[in-house]
Amino acid sequence: MTRTRKEELVAEMTAEFKDAGAIIVCDYKGMTVENLETVRNLAKDEDTKVKVVKNKLAAIALENAGCEAIDFKDTNLVIWGDTQVLPCKIADKAATEFKDSFAIKTGLIQGEVASMETINAMAKLPTRDELIGMLLNVWNAPVQNFTIGMNALATKLEEEA
Repeated sequence: MTRTRKEELVAEMTAEFKDAGAIIVCDYKGMTVENLETVRNLAKDEDTKVKVVKNKLAAIALENAGCEAIDFKDTNLVIWGDTQVLPCKIADKAATEFKDSFAIKTGLIQGEVASMETINAMAKLPTRDELIGMLLNVWNAPVQNFTIGMNALATKLEEEA
């Protein structure tokens, strides 16, 4: 990789890390290409980014983005996105699906280093779309119950007549 390509990559990652809600660093040592593609497809479906990066380049990009420093060692796969929940969910799902070859190392939420407990808790939270669905169900419940009751009353009156 040439120096100019490295500079372009760092500039691109810096711009994306500035806007990222969460950045999750994972170890992918021993993963097959098919499994890695599965993780990439999970992220692609949720409009989240996944990249295998060189440790030094990722550290420079995080520093330029104004995030807390992370000590990068060994092989690293970085998952990031605009929201805080989705990157955590994708990393957690991949960690449970590929237990032997994929593990969450650390993460940043809003540019600050997060504990593993925080990352795991964020992975269990519902996404924005799921929350909207729950809210709509709560709003629709009274109307549904009313129509079910009216339908039962109409059926009862028909049987009596």
